Amino acid sequence: MTTRRTSSSTSSHPSSPAAASSFQAEPAKRARCPACLRAVSSCICRWIAPVAHAVDVLILQHPLEAHNAKGSARLLHLSLPNSRMLTGEQFAPEVLAELLADKHNVLLYPDTPGDRSLGIAPPPALDPAILLDPARFLSRLRLVVLDATWRKSRKMLYLNPPLQQLPRLPLRDTPASHYLIRKAHAPDQLSTLEATCYALMQLEQDASRFVPLIAAFDGFVAQQLSYVMPHGEKA
Repeated sequence: MTTRRTSSSTSSHPSSPAAASSFQAEPAKRARCPACLRAVSSCICRWIAPVAHAVDVLILQHPLEAHNAKGSARLLHLSLPNSRMLTGEQFAPEVLAELLADKHNVLLYPDTPGDRSLGIAPPPALDPAILLDPARFLSRLRLVVLDATWRKSRKMLYLNPPLQQLPRLPLRDTPASHYLIRKAHAPDQLSTLEATCYALMQLEQDASRFVPLIAAFDGFVAQQLSYVMPHGEKA
C-alpha cells in the first residue's frame, strides 16, 4: 500500500492542528477476548457449553472464516474438549498425515457426484459397523470437519488429496437450521456447529447430551442478530 507524502510543515510538527486531527481520527485498537478472539464488547464466551464427547473432532477452518463474526466454529471448538482447530486452505501432506494419525477418520461431508468433474475420486465407503455398533469404535474415531462456505469447502477438498481418501459421513433427517444470521443456499444447509453436533449425536447415539450446545448456539445467534440495525446495518 502506498501513501501520499505530507508537507514538511505537517510531518515535522506532530503538535500542529492538522497532525493532531489526523492522530485523533485513528480508531483505538479494540481489546480482544483471549478465548473467543472477538472484541470484548462482543465476546461470546458466555455461550460456551462444554460437552463430554468420545469422538475426537478436527476442525479445518478456511482463512475467510477465521474473523467472520457470524462463524460458529470457534464456539464449537471451545465447547468440545476433545477438539482441535487449524486454519488454512491447503495443508502440507505431512501436516495432514500427523493430524490424521492414530485414529479412524471420518469426513463430515456429503457424497457429491459433482466432485468427479474436479478429478476427485469417489470416497471409500464408511464401515457400516461404525453406525450399527458405534460403542466399539468411539474411542478410535475422529470426525473431520471443514469450516467453510460450500464453494470454499469443495476447494479445500480438491487441494488436500488426503481428505479425499477419507470415508464420509453424510447427515440425514436433521432438523431445520437455527442459523438465522447467514443465508443458506439450500434448506438442509447447517452451520458448522449444528452439523458437527448432529454428526456426534449420530455417531455416539446420544442426542440429548448435545442439546445444551444447540441451545447455547441459539443464544449466540440472538446476540449476533442484536447487532443488526433495522435497515440491515451493523451496530
